[in-house]
Amino acid sequence: MSVPGKLVETIVKNKMVRHIEKHKLLGKSQHGFCEGKSCLTDPLEFFEGVNKHVDKGDPMDIVYLDFQKAFDKVPHQRLLCKLSSHGIRGKILSCIENWLKPREQWVGINGKFSEWRGVTSGVPQGSVLGPILFNLFINDLEKGVNSEVAKFADNTKLLKIVKTKADYEELQKDLTKLSDWATKEQMKFNVDINAHWKKYPQLYIQYDGG
Repeated sequence: MSVPGKLVETIVKNKMVRHIEKHKLLGKSQHGFCEGKSCLTDPLEFFEGVNKHVDKGDPMDIVYLDFQKAFDKVPHQRLLCKLSSHGIRGKILSCIENWLKPREQWVGINGKFSEWRGVTSGVPQGSVLGPILFNLFINDLEKGVNSEVAKFADNTKLLKIVKTKADYEELQKDLTKLSDWATKEQMKFNVDINAHWKKYPQLYIQYDGG
């Protein structure tokens, strides 16, 4: 990303941030790329809640979720619709659309190159606008979910007290809602447990209050 381009992005981002903060549009569950929050506040706040339940002797389940190539898969048209639903319209929305849509790419292998093709998804990584656009895109991820949710960018944690079979069924309903959201929004969760078990050995944790 060029320096002049980043300066323009910063101007647009600052205007968006003022609008978001004024109307309190971003959910409290998001800790990634948010002022006053970080990769430390995410686990600290989440596991403070976990410890309170453990102290009470409440059994609980925690599920860790991760999107596949999250920043590359965000569909541009759906993103623009979501920005509009957050009240980001007019010249700012047009500026973002013009920033996203003209992008093209090609592939080169051993000196041979493909034709140029339009890029219809993804928020450019390393950009100034990318993180805030992604946050707004997944802002409604946990809508209708009853479990406690904490997010750091594309990483999501669910926590639910499970004392009965009905509690387990409720947790499964929440996971199904998240899966349905991902399908609707043309995103995908990583589901290869074997591959991710090595990377995230605590992908799924059950607390029995002990």
